[in-house]
Amino acid sequence: MQNWVLAGALAVLVSFLMAFGALAQQAEIKGTISSQIEAFKADDFDEAFTYATPTLQRLFQSPQNFERMVTQGYPMVWRPAEVEYLDLEEHGGSHWQKVRIVDQKGFTHMLLYRMIETDAGWRIGGVQILEAPGATA
Repeated sequence: MQNWVLAGALAVLVSFLMAFGALAQQAEIKGTISSQIEAFKADDFDEAFTYATPTLQRLFQSPQNFERMVTQGYPMVWRPAEVEYLDLEEHGGSHWQKVRIVDQKGFTHMLLYRMIETDAGWRIGGVQILEAPGATA
């Protein structure tokens, strides 16, 4: 009987530690995305560029190239009116954070951020624009 109680307590402890780890991971991922969005709002593309993975940094080569891509291809993250973090999922070893963004004109955009854990912390490995459920907020 005592072994069953001990095993049950151990299972509860392991479940708690795993849940706590997942919450901490999600908070770090949200922090990375939020920090990049705040840098965009301040037009600090040098800072925003630091939240991209080394692979994306090599691809864009400079914060100026990154700025052009963001302002022309992803204006909703450059000047969002509202940001809401939805589901964080793991598929095939990659973490994907779904984010709902309302732009300055009131249009809703759904984005999927690919998050990569690096030695420097969580970094953004790409952003995919999903079909939004509705045109306006």
